Amino acid sequence: MDATIRTERLVLRESEARDRAAFIELLASPEVHTYLGGPRPRDGLEREMAGVPERWPGSFVVDLDGAMIGQILLRRATEHRRPAATGKADLGYLFLPQAWGFGYATEACAAALDWFDGVLPGEPVVLTTQTANVGSMRLAAKLGFTEVERFQAWDAEQWLGLRSPVTPST
Repeated sequence: MDATIRTERLVLRESEARDRAAFIELLASPEVHTYLGGPRPRDGLEREMAGVPERWPGSFVVDLDGAMIGQILLRRATEHRRPAATGKADLGYLFLPQAWGFGYATEACAAALDWFDGVLPGEPVVLTTQTANVGSMRLAAKLGFTEVERFQAWDAEQWLGLRSPVTPST
């Protein structure tokens, strides 16, 4: 299965060995993990990360001009803190701070959601973010997610949004 997606400025693709350093940077970044429980220790990531990280269907490297700037994850929420999300596809995204503010997350997430609608038509998608994460809340609204509920977790107010399934045209 070729899961490469091209947008106007970006390529969403499987991870490659050349992405390892960017994955470590992404997972160790205090800025990226402000609303995600804090960064992971860089030395541990260096030791534990596979040569080709995060390679599975629904995991995309976001590539700008041949370099990884972020990651999109679409995975089944088999165990979720909120019953409304359990069993649904869950959208997650992480972008390096130098890629913030250019619309790359919107472009990449919209392309990944279009891909998902083609692979699993009619499936709803959920997204969870902290309400304090203003950028992520704006992105959720742009992508068509609507609030299902707010809840407390990890010492902060969380927001759970749902993107209703796109009805396949016949």
